[in-house]
Amino acid sequence: MTRLTAILLATLCAAPALAEPLALTLPGGATQSAQEASPATSYSLAVGPWQDGKIKHIALEGARSDTAWRLRANQNTTLQILAPLRDQLTAAGYTLLYECDTDACGGFDFRYALDLLPEPSMHVDLGDFRYLAARKGDEYVAITVSRSSESGFIQVTDLSVLDVTPAQPDNPLATPQAAAPLPATGSAATPPPSNFARALETRGSVALDDLDFPSGASTLGPGEFASLATLAQFLKANPDMQVMLVGHTDAVGSLAANIALSKKRAQSVRAKLISEYGVDPAQVSAEGAGFLAPRASSLTKEGREKNRRVEVVLTSTRS
Repeated sequence: MTRLTAILLATLCAAPALAEPLALTLPGGATQSAQEASPATSYSLAVGPWQDGKIKHIALEGARSDTAWRLRANQNTTLQILAPLRDQLTAAGYTLLYECDTDACGGFDFRYALDLLPEPSMHVDLGDFRYLAARKGDEYVAITVSRSSESGFIQVTDLSVLDVTPAQPDNPLATPQAAAPLPATGSAATPPPSNFARALETRGSVALDDLDFPSGASTLGPGEFASLATLAQFLKANPDMQVMLVGHTDAVGSLAANIALSKKRAQSVRAKLISEYGVDPAQVSAEGAGFLAPRASSLTKEGREKNRRVEVVLTSTRS
């Protein structure tokens, strides 16, 4: 078993004395994939689900560390991965503030409200992730767990509080506070933008990672997809917006065949948005990029799975 420390204090020489850092025992075979640390920063700790366009959180300020681990060839479920870490927290005297599983968390919107390390260091399957937040004195911990078809992924965010953003009338250190409503835009009937909308408008594209395309198949798998429901909601709330669905494949086969396959996948998603989610056909187009824009190496099975995807690209507003 590997003993790993979730926070670094070496950069905090000028800061007030902090509690001894939490040490967690990670599952056998865990390898650290990324780590970032800041001696002083702001952080919104999620302590409730995404609901009614907002997320319940505690606003904190302090020394923050984010560490991600990958569990290669680990076939445990997300609960089996998270449960021993949760047990270690409670044994160390931490109080659980919130714990949730995928849809109960708020699905797509909750995941994108979390400030996580980027792919491929921290992979989050939108259909299978777990989250918990805990507290011990001035120490706060958030753990996010997910998995791919072959590996598990863990991120631990640890924050030692130096100061706390005040709330009225209660101290947020004592009672988790609900986030303030997002500012309204447009008419009073227009819902506030979701994290999905902000990500799309800021970055220009968002990968719909919960869609299921087996290798070589162009038909979208059965079931409900949180990302499509969120995209449909965005398009209905913004009828002047237009998006393009861009299909991507792994690098197995010729470029021409993969471009054709990726376009068929995008068209399959477009058809589902129109027929099952009631999206205006004029707002959505579909194209394919084949394997020309990979986000992982196609030399591994896991990389090929990550490359098989559909992204939504914000193109313009209708005139």
